[in-house]
Amino acid sequence: MTPPHPAYQLRHIQHYYGDKKVLDIQDLTIENGSITGLIGPNGSGKSTLLKILAFALRPTRGQIFYNGRPEVPFSQTIRSKVTLLTQKPYLLKRTVFENIVYGLKIRRDDNDLTNRVKKALLNVGLDYNRFAARKWHELSGGEAQRVAMAARLILKPEILLLDEPITSVDTKSAKLIRQASLNARDNWGTTLVIASHDVQWLGSISDRQLAIFNGTIFATGMENIITGPFEKTGKKTIVKALDDGQRIRLKAPAQELGSAIIRKQNITIGLEQHPDKGLDNQLSGHIVSLMLENKSGHIMATVAIHDLTLITRLSPDQISRFNLYPGKSVMLGFHSTDVEWI
Repeated sequence: MTPPHPAYQLRHIQHYYGDKKVLDIQDLTIENGSITGLIGPNGSGKSTLLKILAFALRPTRGQIFYNGRPEVPFSQTIRSKVTLLTQKPYLLKRTVFENIVYGLKIRRDDNDLTNRVKKALLNVGLDYNRFAARKWHELSGGEAQRVAMAARLILKPEILLLDEPITSVDTKSAKLIRQASLNARDNWGTTLVIASHDVQWLGSISDRQLAIFNGTIFATGMENIITGPFEKTGKKTIVKALDDGQRIRLKAPAQELGSAIIRKQNITIGLEQHPDKGLDNQLSGHIVSLMLENKSGHIMATVAIHDLTLITRLSPDQISRFNLYPGKSVMLGFHSTDVEWI
């Protein structure tokens, strides 16, 4: 049975650190049982958003609805339902066993702890007999992160928030953490929100990707952000000069210069220039990667244009027609008027 309300509804959320605004989200809905990928550079606001979703941080402005009801940070009704795994695991100065059962003991849920810890450790690929009695300081970085994951999975949370969970771990640990995350959704219907630089993994498993830049969310997923410096060439146009001599022409903003966004659906791809198309931006580069979007069936092509990377969404037919593959030289085109400014 589908829950009557989405897991989250965020309305007019703003958050400041001092005078600096780090988050500005007017409207965001996250459905129950969904997997949402958060993509964005360091400092873009991903961690702040996850702390707000975890009800561990009160936004400066705005309101959060959880399953249709307004909620506030540190609410007792939320505490046992939402859990956040940070990039650097925080473990109590206790044994692995005591770390994993800590949340259950707070709930006063101490039934059959040994078997439950065994299952939680198995979920993250750790053997109970080898690890349960180990102290926190006897674990490698990857093992510590997996223990922290097990401590969250044993709670069977409604919401599991992951903040760069595999950035600082070994390949084996990363694979096991990924799989344990998916198992939580498949086995218990857990809603996942995952911030990660592993764009290919997010694209393959998430129901949608949200790109975040300077605290602003783009619900269409990763978009092309072009930052300054820019050169003014007139009242209506500006130019971004690339180190290889190519130039990007953009319609000047009405207000102050900020960062420019070119939506991926506005970028065309070809193998040579086409002056007759009327595109005032035609840039040569080469394909870096091709990634299948699991839900849509489209392919995301990442193209390097000297020191700039642009992304465009292609159909399988375009991939076949142009015989596209990583390393192939291509031409990207878009209109200078297709720019948005933030």
